[in-house]
Amino acid sequence: MPNQPLPLAAGAILLWASLATLGALTRGLPPFLVVGVSLCVGSLLSIGRMRDWKVPIPTLLIGIYGLFGYHFLLFFAFRLAPALEANLLNYLWPLLIVLLTPLFRPGAKLNRRHLIGGAMGFIGAGLIVTGGKLALSQQYLPGYLLAMAAAVIWSTFSLLLSRLRAFPSSAMGGFCLISGLLSLLCHALFEPAAAPSAAQWATLLLLGLGPMGGAFFLWERALRLGDPRQIGSLSYATPLLSTLLLTASGQGQLNPLTGVAILLILDGALLGTLQRRPRVQTQAH
Repeated sequence: MPNQPLPLAAGAILLWASLATLGALTRGLPPFLVVGVSLCVGSLLSIGRMRDWKVPIPTLLIGIYGLFGYHFLLFFAFRLAPALEANLLNYLWPLLIVLLTPLFRPGAKLNRRHLIGGAMGFIGAGLIVTGGKLALSQQYLPGYLLAMAAAVIWSTFSLLLSRLRAFPSSAMGGFCLISGLLSLLCHALFEPAAAPSAAQWATLLLLGLGPMGGAFFLWERALRLGDPRQIGSLSYATPLLSTLLLTASGQGQLNPLTGVAILLILDGALLGTLQRRPRVQTQAH
């Protein structure tokens, strides 16, 4: 696997962009069933290196915290609040990655580029997700809080990846398997039984190989090698690419606000990912 963090992160983001399109094909299935099966399929990507799945208990717990904890809170947020608003609050995670980096990376500081780029990305993502229509209501406060908690979990999990003792990327397969089994347990406890069709099984397979499996392996490697401030800024491309893919597949449509959102997200990502050139000092002769 190449040791170039931004291309690795971009690969994960491209895979996540397919989540909405593929997820629409499983709309009739219970969410925890979809997550559980997909994560279990994702674990098969490193089944040939199962020996690498044996990691220290703290590392294992952080992996489960990220993969299972994030999806658990997010899907319960969707139960308790309108999906539109919950999804917008969920997209706080790229901004949180940028803002929280100094707490996890000693010596890493935030500058104006990071803050402005992160803010532009969030505003652009908000326009994409909500279409410019947002109505927060106090009656949905529990759902909003869960969505924000999910964003906190994914951002802190992402930042913790670089703080953990080095472990093989293939260990993500073990995280996927345990998180998938826990999700299937939630399905058994909270959701009605369901029997996927042959086409839905094929979609679950694609989800596990892509946005619910392969993307996590790329993401772990990117965060371990790269600058979270850059990667967080780049991550706002996810809802944009997702919307474009939905439109291309005939499951969505663009509106005038999309153009504004595209400019905000692209400019914010560019501003947040550009490396500042070192100042050249001239010597007096």
